[in-house]
Amino acid sequence: MEKIKIITDSCLDIPEELIQKNDIEVMPVLINFGDETYRDREEINFNTMQEKIEREGVLPTTAQITPVRFEEKFKEYLDKGYKIVAVLMSSGMSGTYNSACIAKDMIGSDDIVLIDTRVITSAQGFFVLKACELRDKGYTAEEIKDVIERLIPKMNASLCFESLDNIVRGGRISKTAGAIGTVLGIKVILGFKDGMMGVKDKARGSKKAIKKIISDYESSNPNKEEPVMLIEVESPEIKAELKKYLDENKIKYIETTAGCAVGIHSGKGACGLFYLTN
Repeated sequence: MEKIKIITDSCLDIPEELIQKNDIEVMPVLINFGDETYRDREEINFNTMQEKIEREGVLPTTAQITPVRFEEKFKEYLDKGYKIVAVLMSSGMSGTYNSACIAKDMIGSDDIVLIDTRVITSAQGFFVLKACELRDKGYTAEEIKDVIERLIPKMNASLCFESLDNIVRGGRISKTAGAIGTVLGIKVILGFKDGMMGVKDKARGSKKAIKKIISDYESSNPNKEEPVMLIEVESPEIKAELKKYLDENKIKYIETTAGCAVGIHSGKGACGLFYLTN
């Protein structure tokens, strides 16, 4: 059986206990407040970041993981006899995956396998956990990649946002799409399309947004064998109703929240589901 190390970036947004349990190497994205730089999940968390944003009135930026950092990390595990499977955020939303490709070319090793998940946050986290599951079942690095790349097109998202201001400012969606979210009382529902986030629907008020998220899930022919990822950033009302639905219908789920790298763009008041379809 191959000795495999699963590596990812800090946009995976899954609970810390699952990271530790599955021995996942998480490389932090950098969070920049002007000249001050912090390593996501290590030197700053979402709550301290929000306090700093509110105190200073400045929205931080993120910096992708550089090829040099990937090269150092890859060599660390190659030298220990590992094969590497790096499960990374969408190349459509960050240059991190491209950095990993450059690092692999610099090293020139076939023992590094890279996966562009074409998603971000807990959807990416789902694929990281799936890679760990396959590793533990004895799959080779290339077999892990083959399985996950077949699953990537089946990942769906239905996420409700209070405001799209931060996402627009961060360039994750267009100003035109973001304008929908400025209408008073309108909740915007986002999903994935072509490796990017995009507006898939809108609803007036939280109750209709919850109904829309649930109807999206039910109509998608969801894969009930795999867990749903329930993510929330200071949106307790919507989270409570989605949890109630999942519990009442005995649907497996993993409850989590956003880290800094994703939280910069989501802002407060975001909640929704990531799930695999058939």
